[in-house]
Amino acid sequence: MRTLNRDFKLMCQRNRDGSFATQHDRERLLTMVANQLHEDGYRNLRAQGLRTKHVEHLVSRWQAEGVSSGTMKNRMSALRWVAEKIGKENIVARDNAAYGIADRRYVTNESKAKELDQGKLDRVSDPYTAMSLRLQEAFGLRREESIKVQPGWADKGDVLTLKSTWTKGGKERDIPIRNETQRDLLNQAKALAGKGSLIPAEMSYKDQLNRFKAQTAFAAIDRVHGFRHAYAQTRYAELTGWKAPAAGGPTSKQLSPEEKSIDRQARLTISRELGHEREQITAVYLGR
Repeated sequence: MRTLNRDFKLMCQRNRDGSFATQHDRERLLTMVANQLHEDGYRNLRAQGLRTKHVEHLVSRWQAEGVSSGTMKNRMSALRWVAEKIGKENIVARDNAAYGIADRRYVTNESKAKELDQGKLDRVSDPYTAMSLRLQEAFGLRREESIKVQPGWADKGDVLTLKSTWTKGGKERDIPIRNETQRDLLNQAKALAGKGSLIPAEMSYKDQLNRFKAQTAFAAIDRVHGFRHAYAQTRYAELTGWKAPAAGGPTSKQLSPEEKSIDRQARLTISRELGHEREQITAVYLGR
């Protein structure tokens, strides 16, 4: 019945590489993989039929179950071994960080969130740089997005729409305008930029980026990516009703099945708002 399980066993028998313990662990892990895919509705699957979606499904399941980072690394290693043997290495990302899996120091339950210090912001003399920083904090924008954004075009009433030419990966996305603070800030940004972007008309993006770097260095504003972490954690609390693990909230292991479902939906929403493709990457911002 479990054809994938049989395929895996044959692969292990034909490829006796590594120590006996390594071989035994690999076969055990692959048996588990086959069984879990079968349980989750992927019936009559063969090894050659494995795709990226199967790998991502497994990772999501394991993270929802609260599997430790060390165990996750072992499981990903087994999946990469299979991908190599079937000649489809690209179905598994080379870097565990692509899935939000703790790899060295990539994912921890230590918060990297930062608030924009008003005293430091007051030292920024360029109004365009100051506005970019405030938009990063309020909407979770990347630095490039906060400079290239055209507030007048982007303001769609209930959402801030980012053009594909402003974003990493070239994918348009919407970010909800949820409160009066965001609305007031966006109105200020439109007044400053007019019909253009937060790049003065006489300057190029590179020029404004260099000015942004100089201004933030002078004001001692560093690690601006921390504003995105803060945005993600705020949104998580709004969507779930409890704090993110990185902000002192419960870990995945401590959530009930119903809470895990809420957690996953919140992470999917936040991932889209931040401009990521995978739910797993939210672990970098929220912890797990």
